[in-house]
Amino acid sequence: QVQLVESGGGLVQAGGSLRLSCVASGGTFIPYVMGWFRQAPGKEREFVAAINSRGASTYYAESVKGRFTISRDNGKNTAYLQMNSLKPEDTAVYYCAADFRIKAIQLYYSGMNYWGKGTLVTVSS
Repeated sequence: QVQLVESGGGLVQAGGSLRLSCVASGGTFIPYVMGWFRQAPGKEREFVAAINSRGASTYYAESVKGRFTISRDNGKNTAYLQMNSLKPEDTAVYYCAADFRIKAIQLYYSGMNYWGKGTLVTVSS
């Protein structure tokens, strides 16, 4: 069973940056894909970004493309989400997710098998 623990959330002003981290533990193999989702108050959870095991493929939601960058360090079992040019509408609980199923990276937008508990990102205007 894989456990995912996020860190790095906090309060930042609009235009600022934050980097989220997600450490995976408890699994025999590294997840094929790791990603980030977010849920704003009163809204449904939405896909943010995903990256495959070698980091060769990434996929982003249109709303964050060009501002957020996902990466991973398999030696540390860690995925990162660098968030730049933050906007108030980026305010949400950010969840790390992982999956061992192999499929086209675009198809993970609907969800993954393993989830962290989330970290809160608040962007003030």
